[in-house]
Amino acid sequence: MSTGAGGPADHFDADALVAAAMAATGLDDLGEPTWREGLDRLLDDLDGPARLNDLGRTIVETEVTGYLSNRMLILDWRARHPEVAEGAVVRPIVIVGQPRTGTTILYDLLAQDPANRAPLTWEVDAPVPPPETATYDTDPRIEQAEAIAAMPDLIIPGFTDFHPLGARLAQECVRMTGGDFRSMIFPTQYDVPAYDHWLLHEADMAPAYRWHRTYLQHLQSRHAGERWLLKSPAHLWSLGALLHEYPDALVVQTHRDPVRVISSISALVALLRSMASDHAGVARAAEQYAEDILVGLERSVEARRDGTVPADQVVDVQFAEFLADPFATIGAVYDSLGLPFSAEAESAMRGFLATHPGDGGGGGSRYTFADTGLDADELRERGRDYQEYFGVPDEPVL
Repeated sequence: MSTGAGGPADHFDADALVAAAMAATGLDDLGEPTWREGLDRLLDDLDGPARLNDLGRTIVETEVTGYLSNRMLILDWRARHPEVAEGAVVRPIVIVGQPRTGTTILYDLLAQDPANRAPLTWEVDAPVPPPETATYDTDPRIEQAEAIAAMPDLIIPGFTDFHPLGARLAQECVRMTGGDFRSMIFPTQYDVPAYDHWLLHEADMAPAYRWHRTYLQHLQSRHAGERWLLKSPAHLWSLGALLHEYPDALVVQTHRDPVRVISSISALVALLRSMASDHAGVARAAEQYAEDILVGLERSVEARRDGTVPADQVVDVQFAEFLADPFATIGAVYDSLGLPFSAEAESAMRGFLATHPGDGGGGGSRYTFADTGLDADELRERGRDYQEYFGVPDEPVL
């Protein structure tokens, strides 16, 4: 491990982190060894370009041992309760689309439908034992997760105004695939360019989605729903792997002008990375994320053209239309997916939106495109095929 009696050492020790997780859980089975390559690549970058401060190194050690511990705990529970592995994950709704395109507020609204079972932050962060229906709203892990969710605002006041956090809010799939160390959560939190390139261009994502299914089977084993509701912009880079694991998935893709997406996500990533590094900045985040975003958009077009995403299993949501009339948009989504949109669900969604209005995709005084140091015309040209294919309008460059 990187920290000793004399303070942080020069590098992270993967074996020491694994040993710490084993000591914490009393377990030693990490299942498929697929997790190791991603962990080693991640730690290499965290020792280098991430330029972590002391707090950042502590955060990394805590998170890595947490992912490893949860992996062992889930596998141990599964071994002792083999029926969990028989649980079917049937026709999940999966929200994809680039960051800052309304995915979070759409996810949170759809999660209010009693027919949709979204994985909540508290159960994803502390999955063992699996949540029970009888205590799902009163589980003591909820209070513990709320305390953790409040920490970013203590370090960076106002952070949750930019990106809401909460124990009872629906959690993204990257927090589950993080357990196989093949997850976009790491390049979002830290400047890890080599890991990011490996993840998007070289890594086999099938093991990450197998682990994702294992996680869902675990969470649903004692608190099932009619169908899973899932979300992550990261799925856009791996639509083939997603649909291979869940061939009957219903996909909802959100769309927005890529130039505005790049500007907004760069500001959010820079803010998030500043918790662990004193060298985070919008221009550096933009340099990395501009290419990543454009690659994801290109893959999404290809996945439609080649049939990777079947036309009868996907619906598109334009960001501007969703903001203008969210419930008309949601009604159209349900119609397109062939699902009933009940009055009970709409009422619950309206109540949620009244108290959680979201941030409209970010903007205003928090960032400007000029902060990225990029060429808007060049980016728009790269994204033109995507915009024309999906009918995505240009937005003003702020």
